[in-house]
Amino acid sequence: MRLRHGAPVALSVLVLLCVHGGQEAEAAGGGFVRAQGTRFVINGSPYYANGFNAYWLMTMAADPAQRGKVTSALSQAAARGLSVARTWAFSDGGSNALQYAPGSYNENTFKGLDFVLSEARKNGIKVILSLVNNYDTFGGKKQYVEWARGRGQAVGSEDDFFTNSLVKGFYKNHVKTVLTRVNTVTGVAYKNDPTILAWELMNEPRCQSDLSGRTIQSWIREMAAHVKSIDGNHMLEAGLEGFYGASSSRAASVNPAGRQLMADGMDSYGDGYQVIFAEAPASTTGVITAESRKLKMLGKAFARAERAKRDAGGKVTGGN
Repeated sequence: MRLRHGAPVALSVLVLLCVHGGQEAEAAGGGFVRAQGTRFVINGSPYYANGFNAYWLMTMAADPAQRGKVTSALSQAAARGLSVARTWAFSDGGSNALQYAPGSYNENTFKGLDFVLSEARKNGIKVILSLVNNYDTFGGKKQYVEWARGRGQAVGSEDDFFTNSLVKGFYKNHVKTVLTRVNTVTGVAYKNDPTILAWELMNEPRCQSDLSGRTIQSWIREMAAHVKSIDGNHMLEAGLEGFYGASSSRAASVNPAGRQLMADGMDSYGDGYQVIFAEAPASTTGVITAESRKLKMLGKAFARAERAKRDAGGKVTGGN
């Protein structure tokens, strides 16, 4: 999701899909959602959900005077049948950051995330928490590399985020800090909170210096193992994007999607917004059906995390 600073009420649709059919299950905060082969289940029953992206929830809730907007957004979402929210569990460097230096956190901002999870739970909404950004909005991998450079590391580009040992250590520490956080509102550690549906390693990871996908695959494997060593309750997704197969060289270069599915610890395939939703509904259905068939062969569940559309001029919009 490449963010633009627009109105925070612009929410996009998230749909969790399963290959098999079944009855819709209640998604109240009492159980963990798990991937069981090609389906999601909660308390032993098939789980389906409709949701939205709202990256701004934590930063909004960090200001007590603005928390009413978070409460309103979540309650309105629940009233309209939405049951999953995808949002950020990161804000690196800059003003009002969650993590203003490696391992140093703004408690007020963390309390904002505590509040988000508490309100989501009240409204029966599950939450997907992304742990770092590929882009420099809210810091992202660029900020991590700059922190390492400031400590004397010979890092040449943002892609060193995936290979530099110090940078990876910074990220692993952030993961541990978030997962072991005890919510100041509910008293529940994040890693034990069924309100959280899944962790996302990164929002749209890309490594332009290695278009083979090997570097990202190695990073995913290492970080998935790290997450699972701390938290055995929650599902995990990589956050990679998906495209129309080999529709273009650009799509292929940033879409090593098949590789993430082979990494130990990955529970589902999270597809980004770049699949174009044409005016003909059959086109969209065809893309989802094709991806679902491939994932069924691999025994993986499928989560579409964002959506977009192509306007009359051919421009792709959406993803927020």
